[in-house]
Amino acid sequence: MNLSSRPIEIPTALAKLLQAQVLKELATGLRYTLPGNMVWHQWGDAKAPTVVFLHGGSGSWTHWIHNITPLVQDGYRVLAVDLPGFGDSDPPASGSDVDALIQPLHEAWQFLRGHESTSLVGFSFGGMTAALWMAAYPEDANHLVLVGAPGLGVNSPHRIPLKGWRHLPTLEMQEKAHEHNLLSLMLHEAKNLNDLAMAVHVGNVTRDRMTRRRLSTTTIVLDNLPHIACPVHVIYGEFDAMYQERMPEVEAVFKKAIPQLGSWQLIPDAGHWVQFESPERFQHALHLTLKAM
Repeated sequence: MNLSSRPIEIPTALAKLLQAQVLKELATGLRYTLPGNMVWHQWGDAKAPTVVFLHGGSGSWTHWIHNITPLVQDGYRVLAVDLPGFGDSDPPASGSDVDALIQPLHEAWQFLRGHESTSLVGFSFGGMTAALWMAAYPEDANHLVLVGAPGLGVNSPHRIPLKGWRHLPTLEMQEKAHEHNLLSLMLHEAKNLNDLAMAVHVGNVTRDRMTRRRLSTTTIVLDNLPHIACPVHVIYGEFDAMYQERMPEVEAVFKKAIPQLGSWQLIPDAGHWVQFESPERFQHALHLTLKAM
């Protein structure tokens, strides 16, 4: 199959908020449409060691808006997927949760795999996806980084009070709900709720067609961890809202399930969306995991 590609399109709402140099570098990317109308985005030398970014729930490749260009500058090829049912990708042919994505991702990857060194980096829902992918198809990558992953059977005693927004009659009311949800789940510091965070979030949640996801509240990641053969590294924000007062238990779960755990890193003063809220510290933590390969 000859892959169709075209220059990447940076949404206007994001383009006007990005630094000129970052925008210029992101604009060098290519957009691939793979079977099932699944959209992947690529930057860097196709023959370089590869990092595959898998975004979180109600997200798209833009969950990694701060993290792509530093890796390309370090000599990596970066691929960022719009997972089926999110962003510009069609929903999977069957199923409505993470388990329906694994086979389509495996099949799509065969068209884009290149360098023998490949790292899957999954955030939140994308972390669940990456864990299941590596358990089912260990030959597809040789390094796994889980960022803020759910599916561990560990629950915070504090309920995350998210608000519905689709039914609200005005954009102003919807914006207030989005702000509330970002601060309740995604970000720790109110000062990090900036225009770019809002633009990324709103641009993503309005395109979410996989809204009935439920497996994140189960032990699906924990159950699959023993079946992952490659090194596993774990990164969380210190104040991840999903695990308030439970982070020591999360660390213990990983160390028990993976005796050969590559690394466990907590990013201080950051919440669930750690790679956006603290990009420099996250990039340093990710750099350490990639150099450990």
